[in-house]
Amino acid sequence: MKDYSLKNIRGVLFKNSVGAEQDKDKSDKADHVGQNDENSDRGNWSSKREYMLSMIGYAVGLGNVWRFPYLAYKHGGGAFLIPYTIMLAVSGLPLFFMESSFGQFCSQGPINVWKAVPILQGVGITMMLVSTFVAIYYNVIIAYSIYYLFASFQDPLPWSIKNCNTTASNISTAAVNGSCGQIAGQSLSEKYWDEVALQRSSSMDETGPVVWHLALCLLLSWILVGAALFKGIKSSGKVVYFTATFPYIVLLILLIRGATLEGAKDGIEFYIGSQSNLTKLAEAEVWKDAATQIFFSLSIAWGGLMALSSYNKFYNNCYQDSIVVCVTNCGTSIFAGFAIFSVLGHMAHVYQRPVSEVADAGFALAFIAYPDALSKLPISPLWSILFFFMLITLGLDSQFAGIEVISTCLLDAYPKVLKSKRGLVTTAVCIILFLLGLPCVTRAGIYWVNLIDTFSAGWILLVAGLLEVFGLCILYGGNRFIKDIEMMIGTKSSLFWLWWRACWFFITPVVLSIILIWSLYTFTSPTYSSVAYPDWGISLGWCITAFSLMWIPIVAVWKVCKASGGLWQRIKSACSPTEDWGPYLECHRGERYGTRGETDPNIFVISNKVSTRL
Repeated sequence: MKDYSLKNIRGVLFKNSVGAEQDKDKSDKADHVGQNDENSDRGNWSSKREYMLSMIGYAVGLGNVWRFPYLAYKHGGGAFLIPYTIMLAVSGLPLFFMESSFGQFCSQGPINVWKAVPILQGVGITMMLVSTFVAIYYNVIIAYSIYYLFASFQDPLPWSIKNCNTTASNISTAAVNGSCGQIAGQSLSEKYWDEVALQRSSSMDETGPVVWHLALCLLLSWILVGAALFKGIKSSGKVVYFTATFPYIVLLILLIRGATLEGAKDGIEFYIGSQSNLTKLAEAEVWKDAATQIFFSLSIAWGGLMALSSYNKFYNNCYQDSIVVCVTNCGTSIFAGFAIFSVLGHMAHVYQRPVSEVADAGFALAFIAYPDALSKLPISPLWSILFFFMLITLGLDSQFAGIEVISTCLLDAYPKVLKSKRGLVTTAVCIILFLLGLPCVTRAGIYWVNLIDTFSAGWILLVAGLLEVFGLCILYGGNRFIKDIEMMIGTKSSLFWLWWRACWFFITPVVLSIILIWSLYTFTSPTYSSVAYPDWGISLGWCITAFSLMWIPIVAVWKVCKASGGLWQRIKSACSPTEDWGPYLECHRGERYGTRGETDPNIFVISNKVSTRL
């Protein structure tokens, strides 16, 4: 057995010797590495199909169903597709291509990829922390869907307007106003969501006990995630054959059913029909919302794209993959809108109200408006079961990648210790995050979910995305990065790279900067259902933001202090790639990178202008 020094098991912030175990016996392989894998240390995807389904499943999430259709309706219907498509081209696709190429080139997760620019390694830590915070509350949303799925196995549905008498025992017996579908100014579905499903308290100050039916659903959701990821991509790659394709089947079924309903035409007209308003394009908010939706919908700067692509084979065509995934993601958003608004149009017809009064987004759409609409259909339990099963599969795909970010970062940091213990790592991560998620299933849980979502998945990602573009295009060198990509996908003409250079060097960072400044300028303290948060809650939210971002300057200062020489020499050293930066396997390093530890020094020279020689 080969003897290893302690330097190979240093922490996340330390330089790892990724090639230390490449000559290890095959009999020592971990169970997440296949016999035919190109990378015998980290493993590879069993097939290109599994990778593509995982990437699509990660990018296509709940926001495609419960946010995009509402934004399209709100911002001029079909006219919204113009800024949406433009923002896809100038910000979404360039960043998606950059991240997936970055991870695939070095076969490392979101922390270790920054060996390319060590001074920005804190950006990778920020990405991992954001994925951690999001994973805590995202699985709570899946737990809500699981609860509603179980509740759907009743006829009539417990929130159905046809069930006023029987639900009165579960829902407060307020006076009925006008029809059995309205109780004290609230629809039965809204009453059911607040008082039965959530058992929501009046404010965040009133935490109350754990809501046990939600806690059990949360436990089940973590069991599903842990089981799917127990062997890493080898097991999750099989699960996505179902979880990534099932939502499309359900959306198609809901669209066909919705299109046959009375009033469906009105819903679609409001969504993307003849009432499209081109004058909306003159409003800055429309462009900001289009760019924001693209950025968050594609899961950019979360670290998941790097983590998933790091398991690709070196010569995989990441350019084509990026095009396919991005187009599929946006197409899914548009397609989902037809399925959602066709049913909402029928709901508006039943209530004799305008579609604008029943259209909503987020929790209000998924757990109030749409369940209410489904309850109006014949065989309503069937449609409800399909809808919430679809939400579960949409959520699980995204959650798989989020947990894979955490696991990949830990395994990359301690390859010698944890390589053969991936299952234990995944299990430990799931248990810890389940416990951290328990406050989100108390009576004040929905306030916690909304708070974490507001302060952990907002401008933190915009900051990380900006630094990512700056680090790769300026500090590392955009031209050098392009040469790295060409090592994987082959040499391309200068005309091919013209658009990507324009985006990476100018257009994309400008767009991200505008979104960030606009978001900070228009920020208002979060509320949930008109309930304001206490001061300590807002302070806690800012602490989440600060905790996620503080590692960027801390690591930058630490890297500079660790370097040798004068201050400017230290800064240049911290901005230069480490000696073991480059393709993970020796056979892929070529003349540009040479044998690890004997790399051509010209590759890593940074001039006084902080640019690179090729």
